[in-house]
Amino acid sequence: MKILKAEQIRAADAYTIEHEPIASIDLMERAGKLCYEWIKNQFSLERPIRIFCGVGNNGGDGLVIGRLLKKSGYDVEMYVVQYSEDYSADFHSNLLRYKELNFGIHFFKTESDFPELAPDALVVDAIFGSGLNRPVDGIAAHCIDRINELPCIGLAIDIPSGLFAEENAENTGSVFIADVTLCFEVPKLSFLLPNGGSFVGEFEIIDIGLDKEFLEKQESPFILIREELADSIPVSRQKFSHKGSFGHALICAGSLGKVGASILASKACLRSGVGLLTVNSPLIGMQSLHTSVPEAMVLPSESEFHLKSLPKLNAFNVIGIGPGIGLHEETASLLKLLIQEFDGPMVLDADALNILSENKTWISFLPKNSILTPHPGEFRRLVGEWSSDNERLDKQIEFSKTHGVYLILKGAHTSIACPDGRIFFNSSGNPGMSTAGSGDVLTGMLTALLAQGFSSLEASILGVYHHGKAGDMAAEVRGQLAMTAGDIIDHLDFR
Repeated sequence: MKILKAEQIRAADAYTIEHEPIASIDLMERAGKLCYEWIKNQFSLERPIRIFCGVGNNGGDGLVIGRLLKKSGYDVEMYVVQYSEDYSADFHSNLLRYKELNFGIHFFKTESDFPELAPDALVVDAIFGSGLNRPVDGIAAHCIDRINELPCIGLAIDIPSGLFAEENAENTGSVFIADVTLCFEVPKLSFLLPNGGSFVGEFEIIDIGLDKEFLEKQESPFILIREELADSIPVSRQKFSHKGSFGHALICAGSLGKVGASILASKACLRSGVGLLTVNSPLIGMQSLHTSVPEAMVLPSESEFHLKSLPKLNAFNVIGIGPGIGLHEETASLLKLLIQEFDGPMVLDADALNILSENKTWISFLPKNSILTPHPGEFRRLVGEWSSDNERLDKQIEFSKTHGVYLILKGAHTSIACPDGRIFFNSSGNPGMSTAGSGDVLTGMLTALLAQGFSSLEASILGVYHHGKAGDMAAEVRGQLAMTAGDIIDHLDFR
């Protein structure tokens, strides 16, 4: 799914209105009805619902929702935040429709007009839409700030009021804090970035019937990985295939006190379909690996406590390196030799990235189509500081294009930067995956997928999506608080 700019969505609105054809107020009715149906499926009639509308088209959506809920017997109170005397045409038409039914409506003009809200109320935010281009202040800001102070459930229509659709670095105004956002047709870029995403909560995509052919023709470097995209990459196997058909991977991992990282990466690699796996480990990890991962072959390093010796590389078609390897100078030398001598793709994570950040000239020699998997701290050490989420995106794209590698920046909505300038954002996963070893699992998965012959892009998409999906399945069993990285491995399922 493409992630489009606000002006592209407005153009899709206009095109749909002209070519469906459908009147703009009827398109608003359709969008509002879909939101109404979502609310009706989630909340009973006993839930008090308080809807705050602006005077533009987002407010018109709110009026449609309120009218339909009121007609269905819900306890609805409607508030119009009077930040302007200029009403959009469709808002005004829906205001008249609402009043014709003799439903009460309140106009919020001064700070004293703010109502008492029950703590169990559902507050629906329809004050500002995605066309907002200035920080919110005045009476609208007061209203948003007051709502944010309350324990009510917050539901934003299309976008949390006050949030800009793309760039929020200069946004100093008030922003509605939503628990759920019902976004129309496609998500906004700001939903997927830390500064904006913190206001969005969970987002649900509502298909309001904009012209699909027009949307498909819109250009965007940003793509959301959903289930259908991951499922479009075939993972089935031929009947007469054998273990040699699915690659031989080398994982270089572990050091004193961090043997567990090598075990997690190895288990994840095997669970992700690699044909053969060899683990290069310090001597201290030999017994643990043989016991915990009997399916893997173990190639001991010459050193007891850290990686030192470079194995013969001709047997392997992909190498994963980094989990728990530490920063010993002999380990750094091993990494340098690997970069110089191995001509297949590599997966680099954790301390491999930290070593690179101290030896940045090595980066240009990385095998093309390698995959790097930093978290934000590791990425900062590689490329320096950034002043905004969008600048971080620019740095991620530039790094990938310059060095011909795929850079997976881990976090909420893990992003994959490609050498062609595209960025894919992941839709699966949850905060419970913020736990030690989760990155080691991803490294093992990516290594296995590359070994089987998937392209770097295919491996990245499959890896991050199924890593998150396994985390979601684990959270259903254990809860987010109790999850461990091992739980992610236990729930890997590529079906």
